Amino acid sequence: MELILREDIQDLGFKDDVVTVKNGYGRNYLIPKGLAALATPSAKKVLAENLKQRAHKEKKVVDEASKKAEALKQLEIRIPAKVGAGDKLFGSVNNIDLAVALSKAGHEIDRKFITIKGGTIKRVGPYDAQIRLHREVIVDFPFEVIAEAK
Repeated sequence: MELILREDIQDLGFKDDVVTVKNGYGRNYLIPKGLAALATPSAKKVLAENLKQRAHKEKKVVDEASKKAEALKQLEIRIPAKVGAGDKLFGSVNNIDLAVALSKAGHEIDRKFITIKGGTIKRVGPYDAQIRLHREVIVDFPFEVIAEAK
């Protein structure tokens, strides 16, 4: 079943993408929740026209996202966390903690656009995350988890 996505859906596609999914997923989840619409020939024509009109505006948004990406590459983020025996953390550090640290540094980024490679962090050390600022602008962002000062 071909659908046109109305919103970004993780691991499926971005808004206005034409995707192919299984019939049950489309009929029972995506369409009733308003996340997608059927990709009929007329809907595809309308989508192509809308994308063509939006291309100029999109370039401006991509340029702004690229500038923000360059600013993020200059940052050095260290997230303090409580540490137990050795270098193990009490609890864990995840994308929410990184989003909070970035907002303290002056860059508001929604946590759903941050993906930490390897999932949650349970040890002190350097790590990498991917930050998606736009569908075409993805930043590999290094950061470090350090022991909290007592």
